Amino acid sequence: MNIEVNRINSGIEQNPQEYVKSTNEIYFWHIREIAENIAKNKAEKPVILLSGPSGSGKTTTALIIAKMLSEMGCPTHTLSMDNYFRSLTDKERELSVLGKLDLESPDRVDKDLLNRQIDDISSCKAVDIPHYNFAESRRDGIKMNFKRNEGELVIFEGIHALNPDVITFNEDKLCKLYVSVRTRIVYNDIILHPSKVRLMRRMIRDRNFRKRSLRETMNMFHSVENGENKYIMPYKHRSDYDIDTFMAYEMNVYRDNLLDELKAMNDVPELADVTEVLENLDSLDMKYITPDSLICEFTGGGMFKY
Repeated sequence: MNIEVNRINSGIEQNPQEYVKSTNEIYFWHIREIAENIAKNKAEKPVILLSGPSGSGKTTTALIIAKMLSEMGCPTHTLSMDNYFRSLTDKERELSVLGKLDLESPDRVDKDLLNRQIDDISSCKAVDIPHYNFAESRRDGIKMNFKRNEGELVIFEGIHALNPDVITFNEDKLCKLYVSVRTRIVYNDIILHPSKVRLMRRMIRDRNFRKRSLRETMNMFHSVENGENKYIMPYKHRSDYDIDTFMAYEMNVYRDNLLDELKAMNDVPELADVTEVLENLDSLDMKYITPDSLICEFTGGGMFKY
């Protein structure tokens, strides 16, 4: 799907509050339709796998689906696959510092433990969910003791959730979702790739919550893309449902947050199209963004808590 800059600006100029509301409602309608189908098959498929690349809005989408399912009478829990990463060895830590370790490789996942716990959770057995300490690059104990009750659902969210080499559990008992930005933004002869929208999301999130400069996030762009192309994109066709998480108003919000710094990075040719598109979008104040908006996962102020 493509959307033109002029069309976005027109919607915001006419009524910014209504434009944000209607955009959110389209997304929620699609999510609700999927949630209803998941609820119908909850007995056969109690475990939901949700995958997508970095900056796709996986966490918020998982929370929204869980909330909707719970409101439908299907209590739903969300679990992060990040907690199943293996601890790095001393040698791996050294390589990581040098930028020579593939941190997105599926080999980092403790597959045996993950699949064993998916099996136990599906069978309503109690498990000890591990906790991964990213600051120390190691698992440091138990996050929580967890047991699924009959009729409840569990969402496992992570970048490797659709990789058959990682998830070897019986597919007949799994529901699979793939989320990402799928819409392209058009301005004159520029067609902005969805990966650039996700890059902007990461830039704002990293600066606000991870103390990284825009340039630092940009320096990771090619490595992140390579990981996505190797480990995530090849398996998106395995999903039962696809979700486009692009919000038509989001780049208007990012405009004032990013534009000046992006202009100062004119030595980075990959950002020229992003900068030009932002320059030609109308600004949208955060006061119009409701807490249930997916973009709050990156800007802050929403249902997602850092």
